[in-house]
Amino acid sequence: MEKTRFTTRSIALMGVLMALRIILSQFISITTPFVKISFFFITVVLMAILFGPVIAGAGNALCDFFGALLFPAGGAYFPGFTLTALLAGAIYGSFYYKKDLTLKRIITVNLIVTFLLSLPLNTLWLYMMQGNAVFAYLPARIISSSIMCVIQVVITYSMVNIRVFQKQLVKFVA
Repeated sequence: MEKTRFTTRSIALMGVLMALRIILSQFISITTPFVKISFFFITVVLMAILFGPVIAGAGNALCDFFGALLFPAGGAYFPGFTLTALLAGAIYGSFYYKKDLTLKRIITVNLIVTFLLSLPLNTLWLYMMQGNAVFAYLPARIISSSIMCVIQVVITYSMVNIRVFQKQLVKFVA
Protein backbone atom coordinates (compact mmCIF):
# COMPACT_ATOMS: atom_id res chain seq x y z
CA MET A 1 0.00 0.00 0.00
CA GLU A 2 1.37 3.34 -1.06
CA LYS A 3 1.76 6.04 1.57
CA THR A 4 0.18 9.38 0.82
CA ARG A 5 2.62 12.26 0.95
CA PHE A 6 1.16 15.35 2.54
CA THR A 7 2.77 18.38 1.02
CA THR A 8 1.88 21.99 1.59
CA ARG A 9 0.45 22.01 -1.91
CA SER A 10 -1.77 18.95 -1.38
CA ILE A 11 -3.03 20.18 2.01
CA ALA A 12 -3.83 23.60 0.52
CA LEU A 13 -5.62 22.01 -2.44
CA MET A 14 -7.66 19.78 -0.14
CA GLY A 15 -8.60 22.81 1.96
CA VAL A 16 -9.74 24.72 -1.13
CA LEU A 17 -11.77 21.73 -2.35
CA MET A 18 -13.38 21.32 1.07
CA ALA A 19 -14.27 25.02 1.26
CA LEU A 20 -15.69 24.89 -2.26
CA ARG A 21 -17.70 21.80 -1.36
CA ILE A 22 -19.26 23.57 1.63
CA ILE A 23 -20.06 26.64 -0.48
CA LEU A 24 -21.63 24.56 -3.26
CA SER A 25 -23.59 22.48 -0.78
CA GLN A 26 -24.85 25.27 1.46
CA PHE A 27 -25.21 28.31 -0.78
CA ILE A 28 -25.45 27.18 -4.38
CA SER A 29 -28.12 24.54 -4.01
CA ILE A 30 -31.86 24.09 -3.91
CA THR A 31 -32.94 22.61 -0.60
CA THR A 32 -36.37 21.43 0.50
CA PRO A 33 -37.20 19.25 3.51
CA PHE A 34 -36.95 16.10 1.37
CA VAL A 35 -34.83 16.93 -1.71
CA LYS A 36 -31.50 18.70 -2.15
CA ILE A 37 -30.23 19.60 -5.60
CA SER A 38 -26.59 20.64 -5.60
CA PHE A 39 -23.38 20.35 -7.59
CA PHE A 40 -21.04 19.73 -4.66
CA PHE A 41 -20.36 16.26 -6.10
CA ILE A 42 -17.85 17.91 -8.45
CA THR A 43 -15.51 18.68 -5.55
CA VAL A 44 -15.99 15.19 -4.11
CA VAL A 45 -15.03 13.71 -7.50
CA LEU A 46 -11.91 15.89 -7.56
CA MET A 47 -10.99 14.81 -4.01
CA ALA A 48 -11.47 11.19 -5.03
CA ILE A 49 -9.35 11.49 -8.18
CA LEU A 50 -6.52 13.36 -6.46
CA PHE A 51 -6.40 11.89 -2.96
CA GLY A 52 -8.03 8.45 -2.94
CA PRO A 53 -10.80 6.82 -0.93
CA VAL A 54 -9.63 7.45 2.64
CA ILE A 55 -8.90 11.14 2.27
CA ALA A 56 -11.87 11.78 -0.04
CA GLY A 57 -14.19 10.03 2.43
CA ALA A 58 -12.76 11.88 5.42
CA GLY A 59 -12.81 15.20 3.58
CA ASN A 60 -16.40 14.75 2.45
CA ALA A 61 -17.47 13.77 5.98
CA LEU A 62 -15.70 16.78 7.50
CA CYS A 63 -17.36 19.06 4.96
CA ASP A 64 -20.75 17.66 5.85
CA PHE A 65 -20.06 18.05 9.56
CA PHE A 66 -18.74 21.62 9.36
CA GLY A 67 -21.38 22.63 6.83
CA ALA A 68 -24.12 21.42 9.17
CA LEU A 69 -22.57 23.15 12.18
CA LEU A 70 -21.84 26.43 10.43
CA PHE A 71 -25.07 26.61 8.43
CA PRO A 72 -27.75 24.53 10.18
CA ALA A 73 -30.85 23.88 8.12
CA GLY A 74 -33.88 21.93 9.22
CA GLY A 75 -32.95 21.35 12.84
CA ALA A 76 -30.08 19.84 14.76
CA TYR A 77 -27.04 18.08 13.33
CA PHE A 78 -27.63 14.40 12.53
CA PRO A 79 -24.53 12.15 12.20
CA GLY A 80 -26.19 9.74 9.76
CA PHE A 81 -25.75 12.21 6.90
CA THR A 82 -22.06 12.51 7.76
CA LEU A 83 -21.75 8.72 7.60
CA THR A 84 -23.35 8.76 4.16
CA ALA A 85 -20.91 11.49 3.07
CA LEU A 86 -17.95 9.47 4.39
CA LEU A 87 -19.05 6.35 2.53
CA ALA A 88 -19.81 8.26 -0.69
CA GLY A 89 -16.36 9.87 -0.72
CA ALA A 90 -14.72 6.52 -0.05
CA ILE A 91 -16.66 4.82 -2.85
CA TYR A 92 -15.85 7.59 -5.32
CA GLY A 93 -12.20 7.32 -4.30
CA SER A 94 -12.21 3.54 -4.72
CA PHE A 95 -13.53 3.86 -8.27
CA TYR A 96 -11.62 6.96 -9.41
CA TYR A 97 -8.23 7.07 -7.68
CA LYS A 98 -5.47 6.12 -10.14
CA LYS A 99 -7.99 4.50 -12.49
CA ASP A 100 -9.07 5.15 -16.07
CA LEU A 101 -12.23 7.20 -15.85
CA THR A 102 -14.31 5.44 -18.47
CA LEU A 103 -17.99 6.11 -19.03
CA LYS A 104 -18.81 2.64 -17.68
CA ARG A 105 -16.87 3.29 -14.46
CA ILE A 106 -18.50 6.71 -13.98
CA ILE A 107 -22.00 5.31 -14.55
CA THR A 108 -21.35 2.39 -12.19
CA VAL A 109 -20.07 4.48 -9.30
CA ASN A 110 -22.88 7.02 -9.66
CA LEU A 111 -25.52 4.30 -9.66
CA ILE A 112 -23.96 2.72 -6.56
CA VAL A 113 -23.63 6.00 -4.66
CA THR A 114 -27.07 7.27 -5.65
CA PHE A 115 -29.29 4.20 -5.46
CA LEU A 116 -27.47 1.83 -3.10
CA LEU A 117 -26.05 4.39 -0.69
CA SER A 118 -27.45 7.93 -0.64
CA LEU A 119 -31.11 7.33 -1.45
CA PRO A 120 -31.67 4.45 1.02
CA LEU A 121 -29.48 5.78 3.84
CA ASN A 122 -30.60 9.39 3.61
CA THR A 123 -34.23 8.23 3.49
CA LEU A 124 -33.54 6.18 6.63
CA TRP A 125 -31.98 9.20 8.36
CA LEU A 126 -34.96 11.36 7.40
CA TYR A 127 -37.32 8.64 8.67
CA MET A 128 -35.46 8.59 11.99
CA MET A 129 -35.76 12.37 12.24
CA GLN A 130 -39.28 12.93 10.83
CA GLY A 131 -41.11 9.63 11.14
CA ASN A 132 -43.54 8.20 8.60
CA ALA A 133 -43.99 11.56 6.84
CA VAL A 134 -40.82 10.86 4.87
CA PHE A 135 -42.60 8.18 2.82
CA ALA A 136 -44.86 10.82 1.30
CA TYR A 137 -41.73 12.45 -0.17
CA LEU A 138 -40.18 9.21 -1.41
CA PRO A 139 -41.46 9.42 -5.01
CA ALA A 140 -40.08 12.95 -5.35
CA ARG A 141 -36.76 11.81 -3.83
CA ILE A 142 -36.51 8.92 -6.30
CA ILE A 143 -37.22 11.20 -9.25
CA SER A 144 -34.78 13.90 -8.15
CA SER A 145 -32.10 11.28 -7.38
CA SER A 146 -32.56 9.76 -10.84
CA ILE A 147 -32.24 13.15 -12.53
CA MET A 148 -29.20 14.11 -10.43
CA CYS A 149 -27.55 10.75 -11.18
CA VAL A 150 -27.78 11.43 -14.92
CA ILE A 151 -26.50 14.99 -14.44
CA GLN A 152 -23.58 13.72 -12.33
CA VAL A 153 -22.60 11.18 -14.97
CA VAL A 154 -22.73 13.75 -17.77
CA ILE A 155 -20.81 16.42 -15.85
CA THR A 156 -18.18 14.01 -14.50
CA TYR A 157 -17.58 12.38 -17.89
CA SER A 158 -17.40 15.77 -19.61
CA MET A 159 -15.11 17.18 -16.94
CA VAL A 160 -12.55 14.36 -17.04
CA ASN A 161 -12.41 14.41 -20.84
CA ILE A 162 -11.57 18.10 -21.20
CA ARG A 163 -7.93 18.50 -22.22
CA VAL A 164 -7.35 21.53 -19.97
CA PHE A 165 -8.63 19.54 -16.97
CA GLN A 166 -6.40 16.60 -17.89
CA LYS A 167 -3.32 18.83 -18.15
CA GLN A 168 -4.02 20.45 -14.79
CA LEU A 169 -4.72 17.08 -13.17
CA VAL A 170 -1.34 15.75 -14.27
CA LYS A 171 0.34 18.54 -12.29
CA PHE A 172 -1.24 17.32 -9.05
CA VAL A 173 -1.15 13.59 -9.65
CA ALA A 174 2.53 13.45 -10.60
